[in-house]
Amino acid sequence: MRTLLVIARRELAAYFATPVAYVFIVIFLVLLGALTFSVGNFFDRGQADLAPLFSFLPWLFLLLIPAITMRLWAEERRSGTIELLLTLPVALWQAVLGKFLAAWAFAAIALVLTFPMVITVNVLGTPDNGVILAGYAGALLLAGCYLAIGAAMSALTRNQVIAFVLAVAACFVFTVFGSPVVAGFLAEALPSGVLEAARRVSLIGRYDGITRGVVALRDLVFFVTFIGFWLYANAVIVEWKKAA
Repeated sequence: MRTLLVIARRELAAYFATPVAYVFIVIFLVLLGALTFSVGNFFDRGQADLAPLFSFLPWLFLLLIPAITMRLWAEERRSGTIELLLTLPVALWQAVLGKFLAAWAFAAIALVLTFPMVITVNVLGTPDNGVILAGYAGALLLAGCYLAIGAAMSALTRNQVIAFVLAVAACFVFTVFGSPVVAGFLAEALPSGVLEAARRVSLIGRYDGITRGVVALRDLVFFVTFIGFWLYANAVIVEWKKAA
């Protein structure tokens, strides 16, 4: 456990070692604020809640989360430090989980910094803070899913741009799987069983349920399993690249 925490702290410190982390957080907060209050018609809706914020978060995550993960393994491979990391007395699962936890902590920090929006809705009205808290929990779980996918994509290549593009594409696919628009478009091309399976692995449908305050055990199990699967894939890819 101590080794795991050391790796996580090292990776988290690496984010803030350059101005990139601060630029990322500023861009995230500005875009989210603009989408929530302007595009989301926050004041015109006449409701003191953060529904617009949570509706835009997945699509903002699609671009910003891969930017967090693209360097995790690609930079290690490009600089050659991955060989040094894997020769240290560190288990592969510790390296994979440590990097993931650092990226997840970074995403959590970005989400925590949106707290002025929570204060704003409480000043303007009497929102259901339990639903807001559930929404943040759902956002953190969704970010974890995207981060796990992005980490696996980063392990595939030493080029950060390619890792970013692969992560965006993969996250987009798992996001729109359950979309009614996509389902209607593919209804004639794919069997109903395939469409149902796609709906079940869709991230956005389960995320929407949590942001409405419906925290179902099956959804929590799905998110944890989804993250675990991609972390396992990450470890397999790193081991495969090491052997190659």
